[in-house]
Amino acid sequence: MKRFKGRSVKFLSTATARVMDMSGTSRRPTLKDIAAETGLSMAAVSYALRGLHGTPETRQRVQDAADRLGYQADPVARALASGRSGSIGVLCASLEDLWQQRVAAALGRELLAPDRNAWIIDSAGDADRQLELAQHLVDHRADAIVVIPIDPAAKGWAKIAQQAPVIAIGDALPGAKAKSEVILDNESGVSTALRRLSDAGHRDIAVLSPTRRLEVERSAEEIAQRVAADLGLKIRLLQCPHDLAGATAVARTLLSGTARPTGILALADSMAFGVYAAGRELGLRIPDDLSLLGYDDQPMSQLLTPPLSTFHWPLDDLVSHVVSRVTSAVDTNRRVRRTTLTPTLIERGSVAAPPSK
Repeated sequence: MKRFKGRSVKFLSTATARVMDMSGTSRRPTLKDIAAETGLSMAAVSYALRGLHGTPETRQRVQDAADRLGYQADPVARALASGRSGSIGVLCASLEDLWQQRVAAALGRELLAPDRNAWIIDSAGDADRQLELAQHLVDHRADAIVVIPIDPAAKGWAKIAQQAPVIAIGDALPGAKAKSEVILDNESGVSTALRRLSDAGHRDIAVLSPTRRLEVERSAEEIAQRVAADLGLKIRLLQCPHDLAGATAVARTLLSGTARPTGILALADSMAFGVYAAGRELGLRIPDDLSLLGYDDQPMSQLLTPPLSTFHWPLDDLVSHVVSRVTSAVDTNRRVRRTTLTPTLIERGSVAAPPSK
């Protein structure tokens, strides 16, 4: 460092000067600049920066030069060279659903790596919008798409799966060749729930669901209708949003009539919270006047009065399966066999015999 008339002047290396003085403005340093700075070939510099070849001393010399020049890898150039963007799309059905928030947050943590990141995207409960967002991820060269599908039977999934590896969570994609599917065993969950209510004496039951996918084979809604018929239950399927205000409004309408059900299965604990709120407004006590089952064991469900009986799904296992399938799809492009996860009923006190007439 030298001083001229009170000013500090830092002498730059020849390579650094070239980065800055060609047009009088700075430009982004390149591998060529690092090669000139170190006297190595561009290939040697590239390998050294990625830690693939070269002695530790050479790699350190290259890294020091890169730091000195302010070099940063160009993700676009790297994607073009490798065929990968390093981005994984996580396409949720609705982030109003607390369970999906937990899944998305866990996947975001586990998919984060030096050369990989996750884009968490909310479809806001719109099946058509979800397909548009999936195509957007394809167009932006996402290495893989993890999706909690709103409409698994939508024909658009076949096209998406042809363009990028797709890993489905919750429901299978029957018309698409997904790289893998981590399926929730709704047959077990819904059957156990309705039998629990039936064994307690309930015959009039409402099922709150984010969609009415009766045409989708083995969907939770289709299973509920089939099992209810086998058990001789009167069942009502009601579409219900996940947010508290929306779920409360649906539950309020359901419970305000004279022919209200004695039992409710909410296919998300976030919907069950709305039933608690509406019941409190209407002076109904759980479980004395109304029995209620949730479906995804949110931590705050234990804090309700009474605590909500619900189903626990192995979230850690789900995330582990999804991450391993993403890695397999990106690295080997191989299809991995479907995995099915089974829930466990957690009894906490929100189910009892129906009130006597």
